[in-house]
Amino acid sequence: MQGFGRKVPRVTDYSSHSAASEQAPAGTADSSSGVSFDKTKPSALTIILNAIRGGLIGLAELVPGVSGGTIALVTGVYERVIYNANVFLDGVKTLPKGRAKAGQRFRDVDWWLLIPMLIGMGLIVVLMAGPMKDFVTNQPVAARALFLGMVMVSIAVPLLMIDWKSSSASWAKVLPVMGIFAVLTFWATGFTSSTQREPHLIIVFLAAAVAICALVLPGVSGSFFLLAVGLYEATLGAVDERNFTYLGVFALGALTGIVLFVRLLEKMLNEHRTVTLAAMAGLLLGSLRALWPWQDDAAGLLAPGENVGGAIVLFVLGAAIVAAMVIAERRFGGDKTEATATS
Repeated sequence: MQGFGRKVPRVTDYSSHSAASEQAPAGTADSSSGVSFDKTKPSALTIILNAIRGGLIGLAELVPGVSGGTIALVTGVYERVIYNANVFLDGVKTLPKGRAKAGQRFRDVDWWLLIPMLIGMGLIVVLMAGPMKDFVTNQPVAARALFLGMVMVSIAVPLLMIDWKSSSASWAKVLPVMGIFAVLTFWATGFTSSTQREPHLIIVFLAAAVAICALVLPGVSGSFFLLAVGLYEATLGAVDERNFTYLGVFALGALTGIVLFVRLLEKMLNEHRTVTLAAMAGLLLGSLRALWPWQDDAAGLLAPGENVGGAIVLFVLGAAIVAAMVIAERRFGGDKTEATATS
């Protein structure tokens, strides 16, 4: 998968390497994929660092406009997390064929990486959901101004991920796709961006299935999608208030999204990369409508009103935060292996 202007490994389907991995002992690497199968117990410091990485990713996922995938890239675990998630999903798919075969897949998962990260992520989400909800609810102009700056800079991310040296990548191809998706999204968010206080559980399920796809692609924010469809506050409130019915439906939708949509998105990125990334840039551009700081109760756009100066400061701050992460990823991103780019 292409990073912010440099190459990082693509998400690879574990099934293409399963035969090799079954013969590879722990502590070896699959040369066909370039991914380490080292499952030996790491040091206590490494486990703690993995938990911290998970916490940072969880914090990013709470902030609309900040991508957990970006943080995974910056902290150097993006490829390993996505790869091991695919290994786990392959094991789930293999269960009907027999426990022994599925067990082999599960043993190939780097649990010393995933479990500490999941614990760190879960703790941060639970601890910070309440404060984030209060900020968005009590300071709507300030919150939207901050997030507007973040998302506006994020538009550049999918564009930087395009391999512009490829013969199939050109502005003549990118701009029409980007424009169509921007217009459609701008129109659609006019109906959906107002906050839904008690959303139907079917809507929660579908939104979770789509939002989880953001974990695959650095630069795309799942929280921003929830904000655009009016479910951000409701979801944070469910976490803060331990609404297990809401959270259970959300988790089921997220699992469905991982199984179905994430693999489809991966296929689109591998086979129709330029068009897919242009569409994502258009989605981000059109969705800015949902983040205009001054809105009425029905999400209608208003002229700048209260606290214009403060809104401008927060807009610049949000833009600077994401720009700093983009620069940090390009300089310090830990995944160094390269893969052949496909447009």
